[in-house]
Amino acid sequence: MFDFGVLNSTTTHLSEFSILFAFCLSFVMGCMIAFTYIKTFRGLSYSRNFIHSLILSPIVTAIAMQAIGDNVARGIGMMGAVSLLRFRTNIKDPRDMFFIFASLALGLAAGAHSYIIAVFGTIAFAVVAVILHKTPFANETYFDGLLRLNLDKSGDDVRALEKLLSDSCSNFYLLNVREVAQGDRVDYTYQIKFKPGKTSHELVVQVQKLPSAKAVNVMMQETVVDL
Repeated sequence: MFDFGVLNSTTTHLSEFSILFAFCLSFVMGCMIAFTYIKTFRGLSYSRNFIHSLILSPIVTAIAMQAIGDNVARGIGMMGAVSLLRFRTNIKDPRDMFFIFASLALGLAAGAHSYIIAVFGTIAFAVVAVILHKTPFANETYFDGLLRLNLDKSGDDVRALEKLLSDSCSNFYLLNVREVAQGDRVDYTYQIKFKPGKTSHELVVQVQKLPSAKAVNVMMQETVVDL
């Protein structure tokens, strides 16, 4: 029978087995976080490098935590080393930020040999992420996407456009207006939510029939998240 007492080591007297166990546990929990992210992801495609980061970051954090231990000087040195790195990756989705923080937190717990917290914390995070993915309010969206087009500056087709939007959409909102083509035309951006049975293709075909409509484009919400 396995003796869990071999895992009870202090930060100043680490056993080889406890160090190896912390790394293995960090890897397994990182894979669990990455698998949860893949299964609950919404959009066109996810970044493979981001998935790798979710698996590698808890291992790196566990290494740092065990190397620092209770030594304040090592902790200050680690902070100085990290401050030299410049992370230029922009995280557009707040959900991705929480997955990164979760992978770092579980690596920190494993590196501090708080194995029970690390295991139950990972399980709780994964379960809640799946629940949020399955619940109705997570699937419901206030807008389905964006409609972009440009019309003549005269504005004669704007009323006809809004009449088409009223017929096809249960809700729409003028998000942005700007002049293009040296002020001769106006670019409009609407947030739209289709009525049941209405599609983006039907709306594009109808809008293109407006005399001055050009560059008509509908971007659905999943596409907007990825751009």
